[in-house]
Amino acid sequence: MQHTVEKMRALYPLSEDTVRELLACVEPCRFPKKHLLVEAGRSSRSAYFIERGITRSFWLVDGEEITTSFASEGSLVFSMDELYYGKASEEYVETLEETEAFRIGLDDLLRLFHTNLELANWGRIIHQNEYRRLHRSHKERLTLSAGERYEAFLKQFPDVVQRVQLGYVASYLGVTLPTLSRLRSKKNARPFK
Repeated sequence: MQHTVEKMRALYPLSEDTVRELLACVEPCRFPKKHLLVEAGRSSRSAYFIERGITRSFWLVDGEEITTSFASEGSLVFSMDELYYGKASEEYVETLEETEAFRIGLDDLLRLFHTNLELANWGRIIHQNEYRRLHRSHKERLTLSAGERYEAFLKQFPDVVQRVQLGYVASYLGVTLPTLSRLRSKKNARPFK
């Protein structure tokens, strides 16, 4: 869980005791590309620390997949509906590459949040950051042009464009694939400063 622990410690200083306590609750797992870690309408009772690979979260709206987020090495993916409200997920999380992860049961994760102040603070920080990302994304969709949203996306998710199908990026940005292709061509055609 090297990437995960490094990224966790970049957000909040975790002691060796806390890391050991966490490691005692996780199990390694591997998933192929296009595997659903979380499915809308179903309970998985698990969260996944992504060690290697990338995932996307999406909603299914009138038969169309709407990408809401991406997660890669060092991230934690799970259903917030399930973790906090005890309800089946409203969204999907799928792997976009072969993925190595560490699974933790939601009951264990909640217990750690209740009994370990370091993990509770780490959890608070990741949720603060996710709230900020969602808030910023909503504001950008309402106030920025498609080109400006693409620029912001590249800053937020610098390696995603090279790792996933561009249709997922277009969906996240709320643009069509031809529009994204034009934005990418325009950006790549700019002279170097």
